[in-house]
Amino acid sequence: MSTDYQQAREALGVRLRELRLSAAGGRLTGPHLAQRLGWPHSKVYKLEGGRQTAAAEDLRAWAAAVGHPEVTDELLARLKGFESHIRSWRRQLAAGHRPVQDTWNVAVDRSRTILAWEESVVPGMLQTADYARHIFLRYADLYGTKRDTDEAVRSRIERQAWLYQGGRRFRALVWEAALHALVCPPAVLVAQLDRLAGQIGMDTVELGIIPLGASLKIPPANGFWILDEQLVIAEDWHAELWLDDAETVATYVRVWETLRESAVYGADAHNVLNRARRGLNPRA
Repeated sequence: MSTDYQQAREALGVRLRELRLSAAGGRLTGPHLAQRLGWPHSKVYKLEGGRQTAAAEDLRAWAAAVGHPEVTDELLARLKGFESHIRSWRRQLAAGHRPVQDTWNVAVDRSRTILAWEESVVPGMLQTADYARHIFLRYADLYGTKRDTDEAVRSRIERQAWLYQGGRRFRALVWEAALHALVCPPAVLVAQLDRLAGQIGMDTVELGIIPLGASLKIPPANGFWILDEQLVIAEDWHAELWLDDAETVATYVRVWETLRESAVYGADAHNVLNRARRGLNPRA
């Protein structure tokens, strides 16, 4: 759990303790409240101390037991607020990149339609194994984490099987800058560009590229993915954000649709790829 997530748990715990001490029938001790709820008294203190994550039914029962059912919605809102939480890279990568990729695989496998925006790298779903390997190595160096590069690459490549399943749709937007970024040797990037060219026109892939010279209605900020318009996964340097409240998801959908207005597709996208390839190999 991230520090922000833990702080939110502790804040909820403080609120639960306030409610126990101001119970409608008078102040309750922890053991007394536990008895009313039919819980071991240690659970009361773990929740109040932020050492255990409350379930929605725990919060409903707590509000009823202290005689304040009117605060149920407030408590549930607090819980939802930190369930869509910040997943710090420091904690996520403690065991290496493979577990993070496995978590992504589960989320992707449940999805039917994915909208993606990447401004500096090729989307993971479209990466070659060699390109992915260099990306993982760069981040392992940055964060000083375990180098389980081969395992992480295998997990990412396994995820790409999703692209070959009927009824799926991957709608990706990429800024042209990502096609020039030498985060890998030039030969690896050339092969990656060839792979992208071959993915244009796939039944399950809609690849749009925003040229560097395109007119933009909004700045091309950080990358993000939208899964079935129910979950947004966005990355920052310190953490990965998993966001599922409807208003936030709607905002990201608007951002993606706005960026899409500047993208080119089909033959025009091929022209952008060819331009990037010529920059790496003028004779190509």
